[in-house]
Amino acid sequence: MMASYNHDTVRDLIDGRLPWQSTRSIMSQYKDDDRFFKYIDILQERVTFNDPILLPIGEHLYIVAKQGEPQGERVVKCGCGYEFGHYTQNWKLKAAINVRDEEEEIAEIYPGRHSYDPDWMEIREFICPGCATLLEVEAAAPGYPIVFDFLPDLETFYRDWLGQELPAETR
Repeated sequence: MMASYNHDTVRDLIDGRLPWQSTRSIMSQYKDDDRFFKYIDILQERVTFNDPILLPIGEHLYIVAKQGEPQGERVVKCGCGYEFGHYTQNWKLKAAINVRDEEEEIAEIYPGRHSYDPDWMEIREFICPGCATLLEVEAAAPGYPIVFDFLPDLETFYRDWLGQELPAETR
């Protein structure tokens, strides 16, 4: 029999407030059919905007359907409401970026023998221009293009995995 969990339990799971045995049990079981939508409801309560969240793509990043103009356009937003543009474009290109490519900057994170050679690697920190939240970190060879992490097929996900049609996007 598939277990079903209420919003409070899912909220506690998200916030890490459940004992490990409960967390493990919930994570190991088949997911109840509406778990994704409970999760989205909880995330929606925590953001500062009313645009419906379609898919979380990071701890503070969401693909949403805009309620403003153009209505229904799918964009990436930070939890503070800062908009990074259409979800099919790399949101990182509109973020504030801090590149750690000097030994002194690297030592703030990786001191001493844990450090690395800045000629071989740099750390890029992507920060929301609206609220200064650190959204993503990537390590790459200097000069390597900024990585576009994730381009979901929203229609297929909603139709085939969630059993719902996604409203058509107006663009």
